[in-house]
Amino acid sequence: MAKKDKAAGARLRLDKLLSNMGYGTRSEIKRAVKQGVVTVDGKVVKDSGIQIKPDEQQVAYAGETVVYRDVIYLMMHKPPGVVSATEDTRDETVIDLLETDDQVLAPFPVGRLDKDTEGLLLLTNDGQLAHDLLSPKKHVPKTYIAKIHGSQPVSLHDKKQFEQGVELDDGYVTLPAQLVVDSAELLGELYECWITITIHEGKYHQIKRMFQAVGKQVVYLKRVSMGPLKLDESLPIGSYRELTEEELELLRAHKNSDRS
Repeated sequence: MAKKDKAAGARLRLDKLLSNMGYGTRSEIKRAVKQGVVTVDGKVVKDSGIQIKPDEQQVAYAGETVVYRDVIYLMMHKPPGVVSATEDTRDETVIDLLETDDQVLAPFPVGRLDKDTEGLLLLTNDGQLAHDLLSPKKHVPKTYIAKIHGSQPVSLHDKKQFEQGVELDDGYVTLPAQLVVDSAELLGELYECWITITIHEGKYHQIKRMFQAVGKQVVYLKRVSMGPLKLDESLPIGSYRELTEEELELLRAHKNSDRS
């Protein structure tokens, strides 16, 4: 509830509000505002960068009242070296990568990627959706690509072990995971293998610990999907965008199918 209160009464750029509501890109909105298409509290405005209070002021586009939403859904291509947290006293967080206008809505990361792991991260202030995606009962699949080093290549035996569940260093046995070896090459005394792995839970450093259990080391890890949501590979590392309506519908359908 505190996250909702944080956004209450906050100011937001007019062009950001309109782009969030699907009225076009910021450049398109800037042109529309200059053409007198947009009004705030009944008055035509010509500056798309003005700050408004969306929960107090009425915005209209071409005579149509803009119904402001205070829920945000962001896909980030998380870079390595950044922590998946809302705040941290030592390290840069994924929230620090957001524009101020997006921080206003107080999104938080859905789940966690290790500091040195990159890839798909969903940020939202929709607590129910986050709960549904993170609930241990849901077993939402998460797929990663990884580079593995070892004195032996990733083998069919490893694949079978992962399918049966791997015992970690603390005695916990993981749920079955799907492992695919994409390539293997001997480099000096070590084999370098690229693999794709899908897990259905999210224990601390899980994939690294799974490979440690079979005598190998993860040297690169990237998440490429979470449930039905796939990383937009055109999204540069460290950048983010709002989910499309289609992507949002996929997540909602996935959530509802789990409940049925």
